[in-house]
Amino acid sequence: MKVAIIGSGIGGICSAIRLKRKGFDVDVFEKNEFPGGKLSTFKLGDFRFDAGPSLFTMPHLVDELFSICDENPRNFFNYKKKKIHCKYFWNDGKKFTAYSDKNKFFNEVEKEFNISGQVVKKYLNKAQIKYNLTEKIFLNKSLHKLSTYLNIDTIKALFRINFFQINKTLNKVNQDELKNKYLVQIFNRYATYNGSSPYKTPGMMSLIQHLENHYGTYIPVGGMHEIAKSLYKLANKIGVKFNFNSEITKLKVDNKKIKYIEINNKKRIEADYVISNVDTHHFYDKLLGNEISHSSLKSERSSSAVIFYWCMKNTNTDLDLHNIFFASDYKSEFKSIFEKKELYNDPTIYVNITSKDVKSDAPKNSENWFVMVNAPHNVNQSWDSEIKILKKNIIGKLEKILKININDNLIKEKIYSPLDLDKNTNSYLGSLYGTSSNDMFSSFLRHPNFSRKLKNVFFCGGSVHPGGGIPLCILSSKIISELIEN
Repeated sequence: MKVAIIGSGIGGICSAIRLKRKGFDVDVFEKNEFPGGKLSTFKLGDFRFDAGPSLFTMPHLVDELFSICDENPRNFFNYKKKKIHCKYFWNDGKKFTAYSDKNKFFNEVEKEFNISGQVVKKYLNKAQIKYNLTEKIFLNKSLHKLSTYLNIDTIKALFRINFFQINKTLNKVNQDELKNKYLVQIFNRYATYNGSSPYKTPGMMSLIQHLENHYGTYIPVGGMHEIAKSLYKLANKIGVKFNFNSEITKLKVDNKKIKYIEINNKKRIEADYVISNVDTHHFYDKLLGNEISHSSLKSERSSSAVIFYWCMKNTNTDLDLHNIFFASDYKSEFKSIFEKKELYNDPTIYVNITSKDVKSDAPKNSENWFVMVNAPHNVNQSWDSEIKILKKNIIGKLEKILKININDNLIKEKIYSPLDLDKNTNSYLGSLYGTSSNDMFSSFLRHPNFSRKLKNVFFCGGSVHPGGGIPLCILSSKIISELIEN
């Protein structure tokens, strides 16, 4: 049986691998000339940058794909565990290093925040219990199938429903349990992992912290794009066919099925199953032409981002791979993003520097800075003028905290806005994760991995269940492979 996959993002490639192993004839159609979707790379002179996702955790999910193909992952893909998760900076001069070693992390909490490490340990243990109770339901199964709920794991979870704290916001949970304002802000930031606000997303989302703190953070040898590159190589080896420069322009529906897909407005391909690895809004609006719709499309869109790729002279010993410079008023920042739909004047800044670990990513005595701030999705803001102001605010903030002159060190830059995200990746309104999770029922309202209206259509990637980010996109492919039977 033939499968056509629309898009070669991480979810699409992983779905292709799993379905090929089940005996399907798999074709992947990609509008770009390279695989990976947001997980791509580019160069500015002698500086290499990962264009999109910069956090790598749960590497066993990638290794598993090689193992099910009877291949040694180390022959394709390698990575190393980071000793430091992230370095945090505040406007008042406070600094904190989040170590991967648990005891070192708890000791640092006590030293910097004058609060017992046991407070954070208790919090993380609770997050782990939430994860263990919900993993088989929320992450490994489709939430939209009745069979998901007819098992002992669901019954166990329902008996502890209050433990999930879905009636509290993540911020409220963090305030109640962590007390310290710096710690609250550190653990509030995890809401941005799915494009949401900690002041709206439910307390259940504290389980995200468990993933990073339990599994650790990693850096692939060669950079983040090596994840997509190695999986693409594996897919090719087992016989998946990739068709680049092949944009899907139309889907023809007949008798509640996709009859054929149209490529570049001319070529037509028939398939037994069609898998969408594109933003769900693009799928329904552009490919189906609103012939069929879905209720999830009406949900609030997630946040977006503005990214500055900076080629920097000199090196900074205060910084590591992952660095966060917090806003003084975090609540106002999220209000600005989600309510006012504006860039905040004192933004939280994320600086990722892969050349700290991948030395070839920048010339000697230089660094490649991936500088990102959370932004509203596109509602026709004056992005050019707003980004000019944003850049000035970012430079002023970083110079004050790091005591360096940014402009003197900045050699070259590239800027990426929500408009670019929409144009280059078909992410509707430039939202990074499809819909936000700013609702206690958002997990259930997220688009499912299958269609009730089209019998042969399935969905993977960051805009559908279980969510955005590399691990969840990989898990979406696993869910699909279990839903489709040859």
